[in-house]
Amino acid sequence: MKELSLNILDVAENSVKAGASLTQILLTEHDGVLTLEIVDDGCGMSEDIVRSVVDPFYTTRTTRKVGMGIPLLKLACEQTGGSLAIESVTQEANPVEHGTHVTATFNTNHIDFTPLGDVSASILTLIQGHPDTDFLFRHQTDGGTVELDTRELREVLEDVPLNSYDVMEWIGGNLQEQYEALSADAGMSGEE
Repeated sequence: MKELSLNILDVAENSVKAGASLTQILLTEHDGVLTLEIVDDGCGMSEDIVRSVVDPFYTTRTTRKVGMGIPLLKLACEQTGGSLAIESVTQEANPVEHGTHVTATFNTNHIDFTPLGDVSASILTLIQGHPDTDFLFRHQTDGGTVELDTRELREVLEDVPLNSYDVMEWIGGNLQEQYEALSADAGMSGEE
C-alpha cells in the first residue's frame, strides 16, 4: 500500500468484521520511531489463526482467496527495520476480555518508510461506514496529541447518527484543526 493510513483502514475494518464494539487506533511518534497499535474487543483469533494471518495466502474472507492487509503491514514494518506483533484472545477462551492487539513499529528515518498518509480520511471512512461501532483515535507526537473518541460524541449527540452529514463535517473539521495546531506548534518549536 502506498500509505500507512490505508493499512490502518484495512486492519480496523477487520476489527469491525470481528464484531468489535470498540476499536482503538493509537499512533505514537517519538525519536524517529512510529508505533501503530490497533486494539479491538472483537471475537479474537486462535493461536493458529494468529500465526496464519501473516501469510498472504490465508484469509477468512469468502470473496477472495488471499488476504494481503496484515502481510503488507508486516512488510512495511520490516523493510524499515521495524516489527509486527499480534496478540489475540478468543471470546471462547475469555468471554469478558477478548479481542486482538496489533502492534507495528517503523523507523521513520529509513529510506523505505511508507508515508503515513491521510489518517483523518481513514478515520472518517471507518466512522461513516460503521456508525454503530465506537472508535478511539489518538496520534501522539513530541509536539502534541490529536484525539477523537466516538463514545464522547455519542454522549453529546444522543440520537443523532455519527454518519449524518453535519456530524461527519464536524469530525473532519475537528481532526483538521487538531492537526493544524500540531503542525503550528511543531513549527514554532522548530523556530526557537
